[in-house]
Amino acid sequence: MAETAALSAPSLESLGLSTNRPLVIVDVDEVLGLFMKGFGGFLATRGYDFRVDRFALFQNIYPAGAAEHLDLEAGRALFDEFFGGHCGEIEPAPGAVEALIRLSARAEILILSNAPPQAEQLRGDWLRRHGLPHPLILSTGPKGPITAALVAQTPQRTAFIDDLLPNLDSVREHSPSTATFQHVADERLRPLAPSAPQRHPRIDDWAELAAAIEAAIHR
Repeated sequence: MAETAALSAPSLESLGLSTNRPLVIVDVDEVLGLFMKGFGGFLATRGYDFRVDRFALFQNIYPAGAAEHLDLEAGRALFDEFFGGHCGEIEPAPGAVEALIRLSARAEILILSNAPPQAEQLRGDWLRRHGLPHPLILSTGPKGPITAALVAQTPQRTAFIDDLLPNLDSVREHSPSTATFQHVADERLRPLAPSAPQRHPRIDDWAELAAAIEAAIHR
């Protein structure tokens, strides 16, 4: 698995990132951007309700006024439509832009997002439009292998931020030297999100999170 990840991960040099500074790897949806809010707004234009009553995605999509959620195949089609034409319309998470600007003064920033390929242009444009001109990698599946392949290229301290516990655990397994932090941007999701603070500090305020990341990578 490590060899596969190494083959699929680009070099930090090709991404324009220096190995002379710490590396901070950051997710987008529900970390840098308010995905659930944006996706919910998109669904409303298609005649669907998005009810955030569980830590899930497709199971929260309902035909307007219906008691049963939409079937998963139809939900996936809406998800793909959103990422193909509307994912650049989400709002930044409160404090996220300011925090990354602060971190970028002393660290390299890499954006690692699990999103379909058709989102690459829109997602890259979204980052630049909000003052975050950092390299973007679109990925699929657990993020541990690709993170390990990226981290292996630098002797500096590294940090990883995501909202999903499986991704955080994957990084902890494959890159144990990397400091991991959980951030859940949407206030509706926070009480629903599985967490393991003994393994990954959960910090939902970006100003506090930036300070914790700085402490971890500049020790």
